Amino acid sequence: MQIHIVKYRKLWYAISGAIVLVCVVSIGMFGLKLGIDFTGGSLLEVSFEKPVVTTELRDHVAKLGHNDVIVQSTSTNGALIRLESLNEEQHQALLSDLKKTYGDKTAEEKFDSIGPVIGKELQKSAAFGIILILVLIGSYVAFTFRKVTHPVASWKYGVLTIITAFHDVVVPLGVFAILGKFLNWEVDTAFVAAILTVLGYSITDTIVVFDRTRENLLKHISPSFETTVDVSIRQTIRRSISTSMTTLLCLTAIFFFGGDTTRPFSLALIVGIIAGTYSSIFLASPALVTWEGIKGKKK
Repeated sequence: MQIHIVKYRKLWYAISGAIVLVCVVSIGMFGLKLGIDFTGGSLLEVSFEKPVVTTELRDHVAKLGHNDVIVQSTSTNGALIRLESLNEEQHQALLSDLKKTYGDKTAEEKFDSIGPVIGKELQKSAAFGIILILVLIGSYVAFTFRKVTHPVASWKYGVLTIITAFHDVVVPLGVFAILGKFLNWEVDTAFVAAILTVLGYSITDTIVVFDRTRENLLKHISPSFETTVDVSIRQTIRRSISTSMTTLLCLTAIFFFGGDTTRPFSLALIVGIIAGTYSSIFLASPALVTWEGIKGKKK
């Protein structure tokens, strides 16, 4: 039984539209909970001899004169303490107080401190990097497909690549906006690295389908553009899904067994790859047919 994906393209558009709408609304309502990489501040990871209640720990650190304290549990006897930027003297004073209060076996696992100026610079660099990559990739795709100008102009392949990549970025951003609101998950430089990885993965998948469409157009396998695109998708769908499933199995293992520090990174990749696989199969190529149809109606 053959699946005619292009035939039901309006359904795929509706599904993606609903998901993107939810994500955009979530980002608008909740915003992204930025980590200290972008906002500046200090992050202290501590392990204790006995389990510690996070609310009590937060209140204790706040009583020491620290502002905007956020405490998250990392394990049975561990906690992440986020607060304003500390110098080395303040850092050692806080650590000494924790050992005095919770026992000498209290140990520092990690300490990071970033100034607010550096954090803002990282925000700008991350946003600029993502936008620049999208523009460069779109231009490269348009140049690569320059020999295929009928029935869809080569630059439209580049535009659709950027649009689907935008879809693949918005979905994990929306998921992390929701997680940030209800589970205090933060967006940091590791998340940006995950997004850039998703972009590369998704765009590669999209180009594979586009390239098969280009080959089939040059071979004139059908007088119908819709049929040519549909055949191209069917020829590559098994490869796309198999590759994605293999990657997702590895990422799922990392998510469940890799520890708390790698969990947000692996989840961003999982969500992004699922969105990217969906868009490369059900959005990018069917959108070519839709765009060609609009041009035909105008004529």
